[in-house]
Amino acid sequence: MSHKTKLVMIITMLMGGFFGLLNETLLATALPSIMRDFNIEFTQVQWLTTAFLLTNGVVIPLSAMVIQRFTTRQVFTTAILIFLIGTIAAGFSPNFTVLLIARIVQALGSGMMMPLMMTTILDIFEPHERGKYMGIFGLVIGLAPAIGPTLSGYLVEYFNWRSLFHVVAPIAVLTFLASLKFVINVGTTKKVPIDVLSMILSVLGFGGLLYGTSSISRDGFDDPIVLTTIIGGLILVVIFIIRQTRLTTPLLDFRVFKEGQFAVGILIMAFVMIAMIGSETVLPIFVQNIMGKPALESGLILLPGAIVMGIMSVLSGFLFQKFGAKILAIIGLSIVVITTLYFVFMDGDTSSGMLATVYAIRMVGIALGLMPLMTHIMNQLPMHLNAHASSMTNTVQQIAASIGTAALFTIMSHYAEAFKPDMADYQGMGKKAVMQAVQHDALLNGYHAAFWFTVIIAVISLISVFLLKGKKAADAASPLTSEEQHMQ
Repeated sequence: MSHKTKLVMIITMLMGGFFGLLNETLLATALPSIMRDFNIEFTQVQWLTTAFLLTNGVVIPLSAMVIQRFTTRQVFTTAILIFLIGTIAAGFSPNFTVLLIARIVQALGSGMMMPLMMTTILDIFEPHERGKYMGIFGLVIGLAPAIGPTLSGYLVEYFNWRSLFHVVAPIAVLTFLASLKFVINVGTTKKVPIDVLSMILSVLGFGGLLYGTSSISRDGFDDPIVLTTIIGGLILVVIFIIRQTRLTTPLLDFRVFKEGQFAVGILIMAFVMIAMIGSETVLPIFVQNIMGKPALESGLILLPGAIVMGIMSVLSGFLFQKFGAKILAIIGLSIVVITTLYFVFMDGDTSSGMLATVYAIRMVGIALGLMPLMTHIMNQLPMHLNAHASSMTNTVQQIAASIGTAALFTIMSHYAEAFKPDMADYQGMGKKAVMQAVQHDALLNGYHAAFWFTVIIAVISLISVFLLKGKKAADAASPLTSEEQHMQ
């Protein structure tokens, strides 16, 4: 396969993955408009985001089996077609139920695209080439969710929420047509037996765990349904893992964790995802609630960071080839720790320009910490585990993002409610002004606590990086034989 053929194929797949991930956050600022149109409450409308993430979390663990059983072309064209059907249905949905089902259909398609894209990069590029292409993959992971709120804010302000789907649909059509021409089959397919019990355990276990954690911020830790779904989900996931270790052809191969660098790397990646998602979910709300900015402006403040993340993800791929993951992750996560500390001391008087600058610098750190690390851990595994490693990595990212978001919102609400004002600070103010000031300060207390949590997570990530091998040791330990490299 020529280099040009590989490149065109990866760009086609990246288009599908980009718009799949974009849809995770695309409805961020559109939810109030949808609530008005369909006359529903926030507890209902938030399911448009929760159900999308849930479905992704259920589909991704099954992706290794699908990628092994079917060809690259079959999986990608089917996934983008399913995503397209969901997008069109969502754009013309007559009621909330149809819109919710359409979002689930979208997620069924997008959930399969990300692991497939990563597996394809691992299959067609040799280890020394992977860094730069995994960097481009990182552009999709970082840029798409960050652009979502900005694009959403603009379209909702000047058009309506349906335009969010009408804009994506034609691009999905073009991607589908391009996939028919440019996506070719790579790797080898094998008719691995389907273990129905493993599939049931995976769907119920990961689904329950993700549902429970995503419901904590709304219903609280002590809610019976939250407790039941989290504990039940954990038990089923444990049974699922035990079953996978006993099967000859597991649905998800946990042997990838026998490689110490993969185990350490995926743990760091989970922490980095929590730190990243913390800023992307909490900051827009902080900008609106504390700084008093409109939704569109809150999205625009984060936009420079999204662009920087995209550029640095690509550059980090080239830097990885020269320096390896360890030194880049140390620099990157040190930047993340320092810039997150700034968030702890922000208040309503923080300037938009300063926040945008600090956030952009922070995204440089995230890019240096995340993408080289992903390439590093993939290079430590033999070729036949590519599909399982991709599926495992995406599963852990999804769960970390969900648990991280739940933890942040729970901490925010707890510390906001626990705030005890010193009334001496409000002397000389009218009763109404005092109430507003206390409410503002309670919210600020909650945000600061959430950012302290993110700082702690970032520090743990940074310390863990010292367990990684340096470039020379990692290259020497790569398990890929010259024969496997030639096959790629």
